[in-house]
Formats: sequence, structure tokens, C-alpha cells
Amino acid sequence: MTLFPQEGRPSLILASGSGARRMLLERAGLTFGVQVSDLDEAAMREAMGPPESLDPSDVAELLARGKAEAVSERNPDAFVIGADQVLSLDGRMFGKPASMQDARARLLDFSGKTHRLHTAVVIAAKGETVWAHTDVPSLTMRRLSPEFIGHYLAAAGEGVLGSVGAYQLESLGIQLFEKIDGDFFSILGLPLLPLLDALRREGAIEG
Repeated sequence: MTLFPQEGRPSLILASGSGARRMLLERAGLTFGVQVSDLDEAAMREAMGPPESLDPSDVAELLARGKAEAVSERNPDAFVIGADQVLSLDGRMFGKPASMQDARARLLDFSGKTHRLHTAVVIAAKGETVWAHTDVPSLTMRRLSPEFIGHYLAAAGEGVLGSVGAYQLESLGIQLFEKIDGDFFSILGLPLLPLLDALRREGAIEG
């Protein structure tokens, strides 16, 4: 149910197909549409240069900006929310796993280690970003046996492929961790409190 009327205000569009991001906005009582940009993320990453020369937070923000601005150009009268997430560990960057085999290898690699989630969110209007924010939670996985990882992936299913860490913290993925430092909403993919504050300042939602 939408709790806060948005009549007379510009429409909101989420430029992401993420179910978690959509859920967070819906539960916050917002009315919005969903349009996924047609940008080639792999090509965008390649155009940024060698991964070792890039800051993960910059990559996440540039991807979020690109997606939001592409959708905003098609919807100049709306506020468009774009978001992206990059995982970093030991100087390496990770996007979403390509397969269940990739997810298994990733969890084996992350076992017993602390990684960081660089979570960027932007608001675009008239084809340009008008606000951006990046949050960086840290997550420490407990030591996982190959058998447990196999059981976890079998139970969680291919939904883990939608997460850069091959986990969904809001469900079975919580069993993988021993320590979490940072904002829960950011871990799910959307720094919600800063975003809502920015939408109020822009007049997109009731203040």
C-alpha cells in the first residue's frame, strides 16, 4: 500500500530489475515504475580501463549513473533512481556470478574472509545525475566447508546469481556470515535512508 501521496509531483522510475531494490521502495510506501536500461554493463566496465587501476566505489557510481541517465533521457519529466553494487576483496572486483559453478567458486574464495560491498545510488533528471551517494559495508564470512556451500546453493537456487556475493542476506544467505558492519539496506543493494532524504529535498516525495 502506498502511504504517502505523490499527486502533483514528478513520477518516480527505478532503473533496475533488482527484486530487492523494488521491495525496499515498495515497503517504504513509494509509487514508482520500473524500467531497466539497455546499457551493456560489460562494455561499460571495459571502457573504464583495467580493473586494477579503478576504485570499486567509482565503478559502482559510474554504472549507476549510466543506467539512470539512460532511462532519464527517455523520461525527462521523471526522477529516475539508479543503483549498482561492486564487491571488492583482496584488490579484486566482482560483479554478479555468471553461473552456479561461478557462485560456488566465489563462496569458496570468500570463506573466512572480509569483503566490502560498494553500493551506489543516484537520482537522475532530464538525462543528468542530480544526486549520488555510495556506501561501503564490510561483511565477514565464517569458514564454510565445500559440503555446506553445496547444500546452501542447492537450497537457495539460482536466485543467488542476482547477488554480487552469491548470497541473499535477507534469506538463507545470512547463514554464511559471522560479522557484518554497515547499513543493512545498502547490503541489499540500495542505501535507502540517504535516498529518501534526497528525494524529499528534490520534492519528489512528501517531506
